[in-house]
Amino acid sequence: MGHAWGFGRHGGPEVQEFFDRPDPVPGRGEVLIRVDVAGVNPLDHLLRAGLVPGLDGGRPFPRVLGMEAAGTVLALGEDVDGLEVGDPVFGFALTGGGTYAETTVLSAPNTARIPAGLSATVAATLPVAGTTAVDALDQLGLPAGATILVNGVGGGVGLAVARLAAARELHVVGTGSAAKREPAETVGVRFVDYTTEDVVAAARELVPGGFDGIVDLVGDPSLRTVAPLARDPRTVVAVGDQSVADIGGRFVERRLDRENLERAARLALDGVLAPAITAVHPLSDAPAALATVENGHTSGKVVIKVT
Repeated sequence: MGHAWGFGRHGGPEVQEFFDRPDPVPGRGEVLIRVDVAGVNPLDHLLRAGLVPGLDGGRPFPRVLGMEAAGTVLALGEDVDGLEVGDPVFGFALTGGGTYAETTVLSAPNTARIPAGLSATVAATLPVAGTTAVDALDQLGLPAGATILVNGVGGGVGLAVARLAAARELHVVGTGSAAKREPAETVGVRFVDYTTEDVVAAARELVPGGFDGIVDLVGDPSLRTVAPLARDPRTVVAVGDQSVADIGGRFVERRLDRENLERAARLALDGVLAPAITAVHPLSDAPAALATVENGHTSGKVVIKVT
């Protein structure tokens, strides 16, 4: 039996609960892992609310929260290649297994070995934030010297985008609340505080000719506010709001495969995707970890240390 934090039905925080469950059995193309660290993401509470039914895996209630984790392989399902029992790994629980738990199953094609020198804590932040940053900037394909606006720069994904953009020699402007200024400026972002400034006017003052690209992490109505700052609407890439297509922009094209995870891990080893981990909670404090992210009161990345 293993301890887990999840939800007994769809809804708000009131449906969350701790429960014990047998170790899950890995199915075809899955690996069972002992979870060392789980990443906390806004997607987690969206799944709890039932707003992303395509990602819940169809598992019965209670369901475990969480989409990304790092840990050690305990068992292999059928048709798993490239991984062995005992391997330290990180990846996605794309089949609904959840990661706020002592053990869980990950999708093997979406799981990679943790390279030597990379901690499980850092690895657990890469499946969502790290690969999203890589995908968004690859999709834009901006050359060195170009300008980019990161709308919502203070969270885990936003800071990852900013770090990677700076490493690609892009000039980065980011929007966020006052509490997000310091971590953003630490990675070289020219910061616009949406709580005290006219975002459009301030951004135009910094980049009068318009931006070569925009990565939006906020969605409407903020997305539509900043979109005209792009010189070409096709260079607006949204991470969470698919309505970006209505204004001529594009939704991020995600690559969740092992190759992209390995690429993110190499960038983390090189210090390019070194995450700003601002809070580490034990599993017993999972409610507070998720609440901080759900309420938007955190900058950087929040993780749950399970073992």
